[in-house]
Amino acid sequence: MYVRPAAAAAAAFLGFTLTLLGGTASYAATGPGSATGTGTGTGAGAGRAALGGPVVYAHRGASAYAPENTLDAIDLAMQMGFDWVENDVQRTKDGVLVVIHDDTLARTTDVEQRFPDRAPWKVKDFTWAEISVLDAGSWFGGEYAGASVPSLRQYLDRVQRNRQRLLLEIKKPELYPGIEEQTLKVLDDAGWLDARHVAQRLVVQSFSADSVRIVHGLRPDLVTAFLGTPTVADLPRYAEFTDRINPWHTTISADWVSAVHGLRGAHGKAMEVDTWIVDDAATARKVQAMGVDGIITNAPDVVQDAVGGF
Repeated sequence: MYVRPAAAAAAAFLGFTLTLLGGTASYAATGPGSATGTGTGTGAGAGRAALGGPVVYAHRGASAYAPENTLDAIDLAMQMGFDWVENDVQRTKDGVLVVIHDDTLARTTDVEQRFPDRAPWKVKDFTWAEISVLDAGSWFGGEYAGASVPSLRQYLDRVQRNRQRLLLEIKKPELYPGIEEQTLKVLDDAGWLDARHVAQRLVVQSFSADSVRIVHGLRPDLVTAFLGTPTVADLPRYAEFTDRINPWHTTISADWVSAVHGLRGAHGKAMEVDTWIVDDAATARKVQAMGVDGIITNAPDVVQDAVGGF
């Protein structure tokens, strides 16, 4: 467990040996929270629960220890030994895709101080030039003062540099018509839609079934996920256009997980379940016992210690 964000990066290195292999990340574990898989196998779900334990996804990066959705958070996840990171994508007034969770800038930046007369400070009402100068780190801790809201392209370039993999969420697509096509274009321009990335390093998800369906229609080769907990009776309808159902952990049971696994998704493989947001050991073990394939968490080290595997 990491006590203070400032110490996390240095401490993480003490327990891990990192070897970069052919564009994917391989981690030799020598301490807690380390084993996340070798980056080998087939499909974006390669190395799933059947290979030793649920995949651990660093939610908005290692966001228990660094400001969420910043480059610092994904760098820290990499240093801790976690190669899967999750993010949220929204769009500025002038059409730039940015990585931020809320549709308002108020919670995680100093926008209220910089632009006091622009309430309610919606992302869609600010240009990229305005957002790029905001401080997105001080709210979390002084050591992160000056961290910025990254554009999606900046974020992708850093994930690529870190040899990580990405669970990308299209956030509130109803606010941003055409964001699916635009997201795919940015991914393509950044080199993320080649065969290797599509097969092993990228999943696109959304709470909007329509958005997931659009992504699947535009790029049927991509692995997609729907965020939510459809009824068992409705699951076959989702299986037509997605590969995973990713539910809030309080809404599922072992029987429900089994029902998802019993269906074949859009790519003809058994559907999978990645649950969120689990930050404590007891809940991690509980959902592992239900048979989930992945756990999305702000504290990946805590979850990894609890569930083992990779």
